[in-house]
Amino acid sequence: MRRVPYARSGQIIGLLGGSFDPAHGGHAHITREAMKRFGLDRVWWLVSPGNPLKAKGPAPLATRLAHARRVMQHPRVTVTDIEAHLGTRYTAQTLAALKQRYRGTRFVWLMGADNLAQFHLWQDWAWIMENVPVGVLARPGDRISARMSPAARLYRSYRISGRASQLLGRSDAPAWCFVNVAMTAESSTAIRAEGKWTPSSDL
Repeated sequence: MRRVPYARSGQIIGLLGGSFDPAHGGHAHITREAMKRFGLDRVWWLVSPGNPLKAKGPAPLATRLAHARRVMQHPRVTVTDIEAHLGTRYTAQTLAALKQRYRGTRFVWLMGADNLAQFHLWQDWAWIMENVPVGVLARPGDRISARMSPAARLYRSYRISGRASQLLGRSDAPAWCFVNVAMTAESSTAIRAEGKWTPSSDL
């Protein structure tokens, strides 16, 4: 079995990173919307070994991977633990390693509007903006804070309008696009709080 995903030169691949603790229908929904809105050939779910911004560790990686693959079954979506193989911990490190490994492939970093609101807290966040196009999908209650965030204000002149979102994947960084999509209210935090997710659970 291939340990890292395959990509052809020239492909446009969206990257959705996170702990996926657990993955749920909301992740699948924004993935399908991202493929449609940003003109992506494929999307990779980067299931991380752990989130550096969270003090408590997630469920075991193998458990999260297996569950994510049950949640997201789509011929153009790959669920991968490539960060564990690359040995990277932060998003900027992962993106730099992927750009080195997959020369000729065009990557687009995908995030929810809640992440854009605190993007300036990420390690080397400006490097990410300068090197990889970013697609932002609105989540309930996060539109205003995201659009007023330090990252959005600093890079406002590089924003692609939602009406031209299909251009994002073929644009050179810095470039970012904010699109409003109908979102589900599902949340990994809520699922854990309700006791519906344990390392042995099968949602």
